[in-house]
Amino acid sequence: MIRRVFKLWLLLVALAAVTGAPRDALALAGDWNVNDHVETRLVAATEGVGDRQSVQLGLQFRLKPGWKIYWRYPGESGLPPSADWTGTENLRDAKVFWPAPSRFTVFGLETLGYKDEVVLPVSGAIPEPGKPVRIRAMVRYLTCNDICVPYDVALSLDLPRGPAREGSEAALIGKYAMLIPGLTPRDGAGLTIEQAVLSERGKSVVLSAEAKSATRLTAPDLFVEGPEGAFFGRPKVTFVDQGRRAYIEVAALGATVSDFKDGDLTLTLVDGTRALETSVPAQFDAFRATMPPDESSEVSIWNIIALAILGGLILNLMPCVLPVLSIKLLSVANHGGGDRVRIRIGFFASAVGVISSLLVIAGVLAALKAAGLTVGWGIQFQQPLFLTFMAVVVTLFAYNLWGLFEIRLPQAVTGFAAARGHGDSIGAHFLTGAFATLLATPCSAPFVGTAVGFALSRGASETFLVFGALGFGLALPYITVGVFPGAVARLPRPGAWMIGLRRFLSLALAATAIWLLSVLVRQMGVDDTVSVGALLLLIGAAFVAKRFPVSPMTFQLGRHAGVASAVMVIAALAIPLINDPAPRAVANIQQAGDAQWATFDIAEIDRHVRDGKRVFVDVTADWCITCKVNKKLVLDRDPVAAFLKRDDVVAMRADWTLPNPDIAAYLASFGRYGIPFNAIYGPGAPNGRALPELLSSGIVMDAADVAKQSAVAGARR
Repeated sequence: MIRRVFKLWLLLVALAAVTGAPRDALALAGDWNVNDHVETRLVAATEGVGDRQSVQLGLQFRLKPGWKIYWRYPGESGLPPSADWTGTENLRDAKVFWPAPSRFTVFGLETLGYKDEVVLPVSGAIPEPGKPVRIRAMVRYLTCNDICVPYDVALSLDLPRGPAREGSEAALIGKYAMLIPGLTPRDGAGLTIEQAVLSERGKSVVLSAEAKSATRLTAPDLFVEGPEGAFFGRPKVTFVDQGRRAYIEVAALGATVSDFKDGDLTLTLVDGTRALETSVPAQFDAFRATMPPDESSEVSIWNIIALAILGGLILNLMPCVLPVLSIKLLSVANHGGGDRVRIRIGFFASAVGVISSLLVIAGVLAALKAAGLTVGWGIQFQQPLFLTFMAVVVTLFAYNLWGLFEIRLPQAVTGFAAARGHGDSIGAHFLTGAFATLLATPCSAPFVGTAVGFALSRGASETFLVFGALGFGLALPYITVGVFPGAVARLPRPGAWMIGLRRFLSLALAATAIWLLSVLVRQMGVDDTVSVGALLLLIGAAFVAKRFPVSPMTFQLGRHAGVASAVMVIAALAIPLINDPAPRAVANIQQAGDAQWATFDIAEIDRHVRDGKRVFVDVTADWCITCKVNKKLVLDRDPVAAFLKRDDVVAMRADWTLPNPDIAAYLASFGRYGIPFNAIYGPGAPNGRALPELLSSGIVMDAADVAKQSAVAGARR
């Protein structure tokens, strides 16, 4: 009954606020209670009681700059205002209403409440209409800035007999009454909550809600009131449908699944001046709680395919694809002056090798995902056996280019390492493309992360489509030459000039082998990695001994160079299989050697943001060449390096050189499945702002400014 009367009165107040109150309207308000931090008083909406059966009051707070009081649900700490109406006459069932709160931080804890000024509307019944109302209230509240101070203040207000004309304070009470969620005449002004369910995420409880709006959402916030002792933190919001719909996730702090067995949750959705309050049952449903991937959920599959093709093409230009470009150059040189049909067949075979390899990778990732395992772009470089195999193959190809052997080694060992002058088979070209693909996977070029993230967040069919498109983009240079072989046919015929080219390219591949061994150090330790490197050098020594026998011993070694090299290849591949896994158990989340980089801790990010700091996260790995390029050209240079050293900035680095499910889950929360990955957090970006794969100082500093901007705005609220 009180709620209906209050709504009707609110409509009248809104009309009065528009048309203007009468000039002779009197203010009916109690005396101010003043202390060093807050001024408090009672105000009434009418000048007299009249014959009304209810009365509308307001509990007014004026706060000194920087001081705050709390909402009915204060957050991680705090105490909301309360009123004891003992001594009040001719008023009963006094009910306090709460305007939508703001978020702010006290002592590093996220709390909810009000700054500057607020009026808490109060509605109560008059048992004896026409008689005066005598109001006495003992109000207890807690106000906080750098310190918190509790107060108990006595407030009073007398409403006389006489006409119940609207007083000058009616508009003030109505102004804040319009901010009460679910009580305004507009009832949220087009806001709705379509679903809200709980799910268990490890040891945490997470609420997932879907909010809709008739107009574009600007900055939605969701306040969740749950069981006693539980606090729901800052929500993570994902916009879709051009901002008219939002998926919201809020984690519960200090609560377990058993705490939610009974009762409802009260949800308060606020977007600017609009607010909605509703109650929902505390039900668990892990399937419905699954959130859509960020941004890509509303993207057409055809748009993603186009991005995948473009990303694959750009991938040819990334630093980690230098060996791929070397193979291409050698292939072009070998075809110089040759037959166009032969050129077409060779380049098309390489293109098929590229596309087929990426489809195989898609199949493996889809199978791993179906089995519930971690998936990601380039994760094979986290496996020592794969790295060792790649180091062996690269080394053998480098030796072949150097001219240390002239006969074809077994394809099972060397893959594409065909002998000089006999490597023009379709199979050799196909394996060249496959090998090029494997070397390209540690890199994440622009658009590759978006495409791969979309693919791995969807079903198997989308995964194959996107990876096929990515392969087409990566193979596009091969396809182009296959379609237009005339340019290659005009090159000089193979001759002495190719010897220098081959040796130059062999040095590039040797550098790649050294890089692969440097990655192995982190995964197998120094001793085992040195053993692999020594075996690779011994393979070269065997072929040198065969080509240049300077003693009977080297002659015997060279005579059996093929068998000796095969044995050493098998020995090298056996080392990671018998490797002690202890070095791999070392934590993958670490400082990575730089004092300015803090240990990556997801829980600490929220705390730093609540303290008003910005947090820069760098997810990297020893095998990620693009990560190293970003580090050398952007992160380690001013102005970014100077920014990361600031006292109000926390730089965190997550090392994904070895498998780590926490890092994989963190990437997946942004819809990413590959690295490099960088994100920046702050008061203006509490949920994190993901950056492109390739960084520039401008990109980082612009994102840093955005992450900071709302810090000032938030301080004013």
